[in-house]
Amino acid sequence: QVQLVESGGGWAQAGGSLRLSCAASGVFFSINTMGWYRQAPGKQRELVATITTRDSTNYADSVKGRFTISRDNAKNTVYLQMNSLKPEDTGVYYCNADVSLSLQPGADYWGQGTQVTVSS
Repeated sequence: QVQLVESGGGWAQAGGSLRLSCAASGVFFSINTMGWYRQAPGKQRELVATITTRDSTNYADSVKGRFTISRDNAKNTVYLQMNSLKPEDTGVYYCNADVSLSLQPGADYWGQGTQVTVSS
Protein backbone atom coordinates (compact mmCIF):
# COMPACT_ATOMS: atom_id res chain seq x y z
CA GLN A 1 0.00 0.00 0.00
CA VAL A 2 1.39 3.38 -1.03
CA GLN A 3 0.39 6.51 0.82
CA LEU A 4 1.08 10.13 -0.03
CA VAL A 5 0.72 12.54 2.85
CA GLU A 6 0.71 16.28 2.21
CA SER A 7 1.46 19.02 4.68
CA GLY A 8 2.11 22.75 4.69
CA GLY A 9 -1.14 24.15 3.37
CA GLY A 10 -2.89 27.02 5.07
CA TRP A 11 -3.64 30.68 4.69
CA ALA A 12 -1.51 33.44 3.25
CA GLN A 13 -1.96 37.00 2.15
CA ALA A 14 -1.44 37.93 -1.48
CA GLY A 15 2.27 38.29 -2.10
CA GLY A 16 3.09 35.83 0.63
CA SER A 17 4.63 32.38 0.55
CA LEU A 18 3.78 28.84 1.53
CA ARG A 19 5.68 25.58 1.21
CA LEU A 20 3.94 22.28 0.62
CA SER A 21 5.47 18.88 1.31
CA CYS A 22 4.36 15.42 0.29
CA ALA A 23 5.96 12.27 1.63
CA ALA A 24 5.43 8.85 0.13
CA SER A 25 5.39 5.79 2.34
CA GLY A 26 4.77 2.09 1.92
CA VAL A 27 6.38 -0.71 -0.02
CA PHE A 28 7.32 0.05 -3.59
CA PHE A 29 10.06 -0.47 -6.15
CA SER A 30 10.48 3.13 -7.31
CA ILE A 31 8.85 6.52 -7.39
CA ASN A 32 8.94 8.05 -10.82
CA THR A 33 7.49 11.44 -11.76
CA MET A 34 5.99 13.38 -8.88
CA GLY A 35 3.82 16.44 -9.08
CA TRP A 36 1.30 18.85 -7.67
CA TYR A 37 -2.19 19.53 -8.93
CA ARG A 38 -4.83 21.88 -7.62
CA GLN A 39 -8.57 22.26 -7.74
CA ALA A 40 -10.38 25.51 -7.14
CA PRO A 41 -14.07 25.53 -6.16
CA GLY A 42 -16.24 24.79 -9.16
CA LYS A 43 -13.27 24.07 -11.40
CA GLN A 44 -11.51 20.99 -12.69
CA ARG A 45 -8.30 19.74 -11.19
CA GLU A 46 -5.32 21.23 -13.01
CA LEU A 47 -1.62 20.60 -13.24
CA VAL A 48 0.60 22.90 -11.20
CA ALA A 49 4.04 21.35 -11.58
CA THR A 50 5.80 18.04 -12.10
CA ILE A 51 9.33 16.78 -11.55
CA THR A 52 10.99 13.67 -12.92
CA THR A 53 13.53 11.44 -11.23
CA ARG A 54 16.24 13.42 -13.02
CA ASP A 55 14.83 16.71 -11.71
CA SER A 56 13.37 17.79 -15.03
CA THR A 57 10.52 20.14 -14.19
CA ASN A 58 7.34 21.32 -15.86
CA TYR A 59 5.11 24.17 -14.70
CA ALA A 60 1.72 25.54 -15.53
CA ASP A 61 2.07 28.94 -17.19
CA SER A 62 0.11 30.53 -14.36
CA VAL A 63 2.77 29.64 -11.76
CA LYS A 64 5.99 29.94 -13.74
CA GLY A 65 8.48 32.19 -12.00
CA ARG A 66 6.55 32.04 -8.70
CA PHE A 67 6.44 28.36 -7.75
CA THR A 68 9.34 25.91 -7.50
CA ILE A 69 8.98 22.15 -7.33
CA SER A 70 11.75 20.00 -5.91
CA ARG A 71 12.21 16.51 -4.53
CA ASP A 72 14.35 14.61 -2.08
CA ASN A 73 14.61 11.07 -3.36
CA ALA A 74 16.23 9.82 -0.15
CA LYS A 75 13.13 10.93 1.75
CA ASN A 76 10.62 10.04 -1.00
CA THR A 77 9.35 13.59 -0.66
CA VAL A 78 8.31 16.29 -3.11
CA TYR A 79 8.03 19.97 -2.25
CA LEU A 80 6.29 22.97 -3.72
CA GLN A 81 7.61 26.38 -2.76
CA MET A 82 4.96 28.95 -3.56
CA ASN A 83 5.99 32.60 -3.62
CA SER A 84 4.19 35.76 -4.69
CA LEU A 85 0.90 34.06 -4.01
CA LYS A 86 -2.25 35.38 -5.65
CA PRO A 87 -5.91 34.91 -4.66
CA GLU A 88 -6.36 32.78 -7.78
CA ASP A 89 -3.90 30.27 -6.32
CA THR A 90 -6.56 29.34 -3.78
CA GLY A 91 -7.65 25.73 -3.91
CA VAL A 92 -7.02 22.23 -2.72
CA TYR A 93 -3.54 21.08 -3.67
CA TYR A 94 -3.01 17.40 -4.38
CA CYS A 95 0.25 15.51 -4.49
CA ASN A 96 0.62 12.95 -7.25
CA ALA A 97 3.22 10.27 -7.82
CA ASP A 98 3.78 7.62 -10.42
CA VAL A 99 4.85 4.63 -8.34
CA SER A 100 6.17 1.30 -9.51
CA LEU A 101 5.50 -1.63 -7.21
CA SER A 102 7.77 -3.86 -9.28
CA LEU A 103 9.60 -3.74 -12.58
CA GLN A 104 6.23 -3.17 -14.25
CA PRO A 105 5.10 0.34 -15.28
CA GLY A 106 3.93 2.53 -12.45
CA ALA A 107 0.49 3.65 -11.43
CA ASP A 108 -0.83 6.99 -10.24
CA TYR A 109 -1.25 7.64 -6.53
CA TRP A 110 -2.81 10.73 -4.96
CA GLY A 111 -2.61 12.42 -1.63
CA GLN A 112 -5.68 13.49 0.31
CA GLY A 113 -5.22 17.16 -0.57
CA THR A 114 -4.28 20.22 1.44
CA GLN A 115 -6.15 23.51 1.39
CA VAL A 116 -4.37 26.69 0.31
CA THR A 117 -6.21 29.96 0.78
CA VAL A 118 -4.80 33.27 -0.42
CA SER A 119 -6.55 36.45 0.58
CA SER A 120 -6.26 39.78 -1.19
